[in-house]
Amino acid sequence: MDGTMALTLSEKAARVKPSSTLAITAKAKAMKAEGIDVVGFGAGEPDFNTPDNINEAAIRAIRSGFTKYTPASGTVELKKAISSKFREFNGLDYAPDQIVVSNGGKHSLTNIFQAITNPGDEVIIPAPYWLTYPEIVKLCDSVPVVIYGTKETGYKVTAKQIEDAVTDRTKALILNTPSNPTGMVYTEEELRAIADVAVRNDFYVVADEMYEYLIYGEKKHVSIASLGEEIYRRTITCSGLSKSYSMTGWRIGYTGSSVEIAKLMGSIQSHQTSNPNSIAQKAALEALSGPQDAVEAMRKEFDARRKYMYERVQNMPLLECLEPEGAFYTFVDFTNVLEKSYKGVRIGTASRAAEILIEDYSVAVVPCQDFGFDNFVRLSYAISMEGIEKGLNRIEDFVTSL
Repeated sequence: MDGTMALTLSEKAARVKPSSTLAITAKAKAMKAEGIDVVGFGAGEPDFNTPDNINEAAIRAIRSGFTKYTPASGTVELKKAISSKFREFNGLDYAPDQIVVSNGGKHSLTNIFQAITNPGDEVIIPAPYWLTYPEIVKLCDSVPVVIYGTKETGYKVTAKQIEDAVTDRTKALILNTPSNPTGMVYTEEELRAIADVAVRNDFYVVADEMYEYLIYGEKKHVSIASLGEEIYRRTITCSGLSKSYSMTGWRIGYTGSSVEIAKLMGSIQSHQTSNPNSIAQKAALEALSGPQDAVEAMRKEFDARRKYMYERVQNMPLLECLEPEGAFYTFVDFTNVLEKSYKGVRIGTASRAAEILIEDYSVAVVPCQDFGFDNFVRLSYAISMEGIEKGLNRIEDFVTSL
């Protein structure tokens, strides 16, 4: 022996895919820093500043010395505000001891799967899915079971598809409405059918409702846990402040669940991170209990951008999309583009199309292989209308040149 040790690293960690959305956004920002006029459609965050009243609440918290530890799962006053929001907006009765406040939505989801799953448990994930879902499930030693929506169903999955995927190892279903990346919204009728499957087969529903305030047209948001006592007992409802209040960097997510699950999640969090940022909790309290005018103003602006982007994409050659109903994304089918050649070489994949767009057209888009749909691209309209128009002009130049 030469005295050296063959140290190894975690095989589980090595299998985790880095977030492609964050990578694309970072690349676009780096190009902008170099002075390149890049339009970034990758953003999963609003382009608006956090509303002033929320910022001022954080400043007051700092000046008053609210800079120490809080209870690990969040302050009582913030939990009470979240409880009121659940009751008034979602029609859900979660007492403060059923609520856990975490360091953003991803942290909430990690807590959930650590609390409810055992190694080898299966979690049903409808595709297209937010790319983080399967990675968190795998990190918690469980097995993602992916089922696929179709254009005919608005890229939503049906109750029958879910039932067909159930096995004796099924522990949970992840349900995201409004959806990232499609922007589609499950109707009450669809949710009732899914709730029936969950109750009959006795598994949990992890309801990710992060975009719940961003609904457009005649659609309305329905929380699946509000559809009866049996589904309420099996649901962990997740939301946060990032999208609706433009507070992505503040890192506040929260859940409503049974007291038993909330206690487990609180215990886990107490050892892994302790409390969410104390100042951000004060800001979150103001967000939920203060004026809501800014939330509606942002929603209206997103709606105007949504309509413009949908009309433009629909009128471009080779591209197809459905009209988004919520969130701030358009899910664009690039199948016809991938069959074409660019500079004499068949494009072939959405990733290659995205590379061409950022390198030759200075437009950053998100290819959706990591969302479970290989031939699609996600465009965010959480950027200015001027940026949307400029970026779509460049995408149109690309597709018309093929």
